[in-house]
Amino acid sequence: MEWFIADEYWLARQVLQRGTAAIYLIAFIVAARQFRALLGERGLLPIPRFLAVNSFRQAPSLFQFHYSDRFFAAVCIAGAVISAALVVGFGDLVPLWAAMLTWLLVWVLYLSIVNVGQTWYSFGWESLLLEAGFLVTFLGNDDVGPPLLVLWLARWLVFRVEFGAGLIKLRGDPCWRNLTCLYYHHETQPMPGPLSWFFHHLPKPMHRIEVAGNHFAQIVVPFALFAPQPVAGAAAIVVIVTQLWLVASGNFAWLNWITIVLAFSALSDSTAAVLLPLPEHQFGQTPPWFTVVVIGFAVAVACLSYRPVRNLISRRQRMNASYNRYHLVNSYGAFGTVGRTRDEVVLEGTSDPQLSDHTVWKEYEFRGKPGDVHRWPRQFAPYHLRLDWLMWFAAISPAYAHGWLRMLLTRLLENDRATLKLLRHNPFPDTPPRYVRATLYRYEFSTWTELRRDHIWWHRISLGVYVPPQTLPSGRSSAGAQ
Repeated sequence: MEWFIADEYWLARQVLQRGTAAIYLIAFIVAARQFRALLGERGLLPIPRFLAVNSFRQAPSLFQFHYSDRFFAAVCIAGAVISAALVVGFGDLVPLWAAMLTWLLVWVLYLSIVNVGQTWYSFGWESLLLEAGFLVTFLGNDDVGPPLLVLWLARWLVFRVEFGAGLIKLRGDPCWRNLTCLYYHHETQPMPGPLSWFFHHLPKPMHRIEVAGNHFAQIVVPFALFAPQPVAGAAAIVVIVTQLWLVASGNFAWLNWITIVLAFSALSDSTAAVLLPLPEHQFGQTPPWFTVVVIGFAVAVACLSYRPVRNLISRRQRMNASYNRYHLVNSYGAFGTVGRTRDEVVLEGTSDPQLSDHTVWKEYEFRGKPGDVHRWPRQFAPYHLRLDWLMWFAAISPAYAHGWLRMLLTRLLENDRATLKLLRHNPFPDTPPRYVRATLYRYEFSTWTELRRDHIWWHRISLGVYVPPQTLPSGRSSAGAQ
């Protein structure tokens, strides 16, 4: 069975499994901290309402059998605890079959959340985490050597992430083909990070080099992941370095980090030993049942790859797509279109009993998305601020906010605790506002001169009212949710 086991990839398995577990841990923490306001019984898009019109077949989830906010919190806590145990090596301390069942349990728990998460969980990195989490189940533990087939499937996943993103750019916005997209992207991306302002102000020739390098990393390098060593290892290092560049330039939740983790599947121990010392490892004999299970998994992935491959070669390529309710073997891609301008929805409230031209409006401040022009953008990734991200989409089109934005305004009128925890600053800490509204602003990064002189990272101009002033119906208490 020498063809089946890859003895030279002990480090790859450690990084793949413990790195995936670490991202699972973050994902469960994000879910636990944000679900009450977004998905809970009084959430903006309540899970009970979703379950009432979606069957188990449409949305496989443990919550199909029972839902309560307390049960959702228990699922998050259980997922976080098990993920933390896997990070510190629990999978290597138990028998092989128990380790695999543990990984499957974590996958089931997170799948249960994603499948009822609706708009808040519609991002490609949710499917990517689920696919990666299911895949590492079949890497086994230290009882056996890493299966070569699974390492190749991990590279196939990296290939779909990178090559899919590269193709969607070349087929999409013309600025990717003329190398000018980064004239705008650092400023208009969903959630700029602390270095995005500086990236934006790089010389334009540097931006063109960035785009050219991105095309090389996403169109050419992925094929080298399947080459013999040390070429595959060099390709993995290129993927890792370019993903770290993206980490530095913005906030993209755990998309870049899970890609980095998966890229280690092409980094052999001998290649890694050039950079750091590695201990020697002796693996036990591979059980026949494990071989059969891994081969069956590989065959299943090969069959499920038909639609992603067809999507890759299609002129109408979809950017992020899951072809089954279990989020296995998906299509990926990002930023097929780059915005040239940045608009932001700003939420405001007032305590004035009557509205007039003299009404004083106070702004609610979000944790991550731009608001106060004096505030330096923060780094949150791999933590995911779901409401902040959806507010960026809402600024692009009101259709993205359908079903939840007006409810968000209602929750602000109630000073709802769970909702306010998602925000950085509540201008009405003692008494709820009488009216709230949403306005639209055009944001642009400040210049070097403005930053030095005025200490502002942004300047903005008003584009008008996005949602007109709202108030609670007469007779309804505005303090009931406190």
